[in-house]
Amino acid sequence: MKIPARLPARLAPLFVVLPALLLAAGCGGGGTTTPPDASVVDDLALPVDASVQPDLVLLPGAPITVNVSSVFPAGTALVDRYGGAQVPVAADGTVTVTPHAEGVVLLEKSGAPDAPFSWQNVTVYYAMTDRFNNGDLTNDGSYGRKKDGMTEAGTWHGGDWKGMTAKLDYLAGLGVTAVWISPIVENVHGWVSGGNGDFRHYGYAGYWALDFTRLDANWGSLLDLQTLIDEAHKRKIRVLVDVVINHPGYATGADLLSYVPEVWNDKKGDAFKAFDATMNANLGKWNDLVNYNSDSWVKWWSPKWIRAGFPFFDPAGNDDLTKQLAFLPDFKTEAVAVADVPFFFTRKNDTGFTDQGLTVRQYLVKWHAEWVRQLGIDGFRCDTAKNVEIDSWAELKIAAVAALAEWKQANPGKKVDDAPFWMTGEVFGHGVAKDDYYTRGGFDSLINFAFQSDWNPLVAPGPGWQLSSHADELEAIYARQGAVAGDPTFGILSYASSHDTQLTFDRVGYETRRQQATGTALLLGPGGAQIFYGDESGRKGGVAVSDQLQSTRSDMNWGSMDPLISAHWTKVSAFRKRHNAVGAGAHQRLSSPAGSYAFSRKLDSDAVVVILAPAQ
Repeated sequence: MKIPARLPARLAPLFVVLPALLLAAGCGGGGTTTPPDASVVDDLALPVDASVQPDLVLLPGAPITVNVSSVFPAGTALVDRYGGAQVPVAADGTVTVTPHAEGVVLLEKSGAPDAPFSWQNVTVYYAMTDRFNNGDLTNDGSYGRKKDGMTEAGTWHGGDWKGMTAKLDYLAGLGVTAVWISPIVENVHGWVSGGNGDFRHYGYAGYWALDFTRLDANWGSLLDLQTLIDEAHKRKIRVLVDVVINHPGYATGADLLSYVPEVWNDKKGDAFKAFDATMNANLGKWNDLVNYNSDSWVKWWSPKWIRAGFPFFDPAGNDDLTKQLAFLPDFKTEAVAVADVPFFFTRKNDTGFTDQGLTVRQYLVKWHAEWVRQLGIDGFRCDTAKNVEIDSWAELKIAAVAALAEWKQANPGKKVDDAPFWMTGEVFGHGVAKDDYYTRGGFDSLINFAFQSDWNPLVAPGPGWQLSSHADELEAIYARQGAVAGDPTFGILSYASSHDTQLTFDRVGYETRRQQATGTALLLGPGGAQIFYGDESGRKGGVAVSDQLQSTRSDMNWGSMDPLISAHWTKVSAFRKRHNAVGAGAHQRLSSPAGSYAFSRKLDSDAVVVILAPAQ
């Protein structure tokens, strides 16, 4: 998210942050296409490749012969799950197959059963709730939220849990095994000035919490969310909820009107009401109506809860754990003192926040665990994990594991299986490395930032492009990601597009072949894979105004889906779902003709061979 267009002079010295640090906030404001500690393909040492047969140059549409004797014995009947051909393994251990027009061959043993679900092989679909599908028009303007009548770049669009439930059959058909939804709790009601002050930026992405004890009405009711989870479980789809314990949301004008009017210059907020009723050339000027030196700021999130640049509050620090990301109030999750009930909650009649004598961390852990216990949430995607102490994440994981176990015991007919609670996290810039986040923090997986930065150079627009011509680079990526094989306590979640970086379809110049290849590379990679909504259908970026990140959050393109992209992603995703070896198996490159790429994955008795040849 972009910062308010104008900061009060009194606060500016407290918020001096390098631009790179602002990009690190996954709360709707961070990210870069090249994370600082994720090496790109150009930096990888590519060995001389003995797997290429240089005397054979493969042409598009031509049959290809690959030796698979290290995977399948002679005489084994194989089937290409992409093109449908039956392929026997010859006496010399080779298979010869003519690739489909897309140049992808997905070989498995004929009659191979569907694999049981494995988090190491998970395919997660990230559906930003507000932008995915509107199933209930009656909740679109909750809390007085408004459209801007212009670009609508930063307003609430109306997507909700009913709309997501209506699309579960679509996700099941895509081969998705888990869906990641936006944070579910009540977000700030109003807006802050976005970008250069040229658009109203609401908390539609879900990362600006107001009340962790209540669900946000724009997404629906408790029954709507419970129905979404129950119906997902019926389709063997797990539900991951995005959680934020680093910060609450901004003090927006609408919230100050309701809960802390004392901080307005006029003590009532009448001037803001007049300002809010008009479209203004510089929306950041609403800050001029606020007294940022007022002692009444202690009635907002109190000094025991947050760091902020207000009187009586501790200022933000300069390290990852104590800085304010994008000027958001920073929760004191490390504090050992009992926290109070912030005064503004005494004016919020519908809150469930009661004094329980807990620390900040304990409150946040308890609130999130209670949603798991009540709803049967299967896992968390943890926002800004790098900016919260590892011990906080460890406590959250312990509480969530216990909560889900209790829910499953109480709801045996609703559970998908007996798998424990699962947790992945956004540690900005993290690649494929097992560290304290796993061993101490309780994480089962971390988002793999390296894949996007490695993949982007390979798929840049240009004439005569073929995925199979990048065999060495793709092998380097897969070899690195293959470190997760054989270790059930080590998982990654790779992505090609995200709400905090860019859309791959924009990146590839809206070329169908390159977007198909993106699905191939992502979904056939070792570890878990995350599909950003619309990557599988050719969704284009939307209006960016002065904040380019807003373009990545365009509405799902239900009316303009590219059938060739969708069919391709579905085939590859379905193959991945059938074989845990794809994400969790040992990776080995196989010898193949120049201009092609072949590899195997093996996990116990599950084995597959993938061949990438020139597309026609």
